[in-house]
Amino acid sequence: MADGSTGNLTYHPRLYLGEGISGKKLDKIKKRLDKGSLLANVFLITTAACPEDQLDILDARQLAQPHYRERKLYVVGIASDREEAFSLVERIAGECLRERGDCALKEYLLC
Repeated sequence: MADGSTGNLTYHPRLYLGEGISGKKLDKIKKRLDKGSLLANVFLITTAACPEDQLDILDARQLAQPHYRERKLYVVGIASDREEAFSLVERIAGECLRERGDCALKEYLLC
């Protein structure tokens, strides 16, 4: 996978950011995620663990659950609320469709 690895989280090199996430805020968010802090108003878009799915949207507070502590996550986007996360997924799907002619999002993001 691409660079940007920290602990159980690996960040896509061209991380998709919602309007509520500035560059300065992004650095703080990443540091707090690495420390295991509970973060409100932070949603992560990751490649899906389930092979039948493409992307997952997780409330960052879910990372405190034991299931997520043991799992490696590839983060492709960060948003400040669920609606913003949905908008980012739409943007990713649109880009993938324009560039590849399909919606194989995992393949698009991991190449």
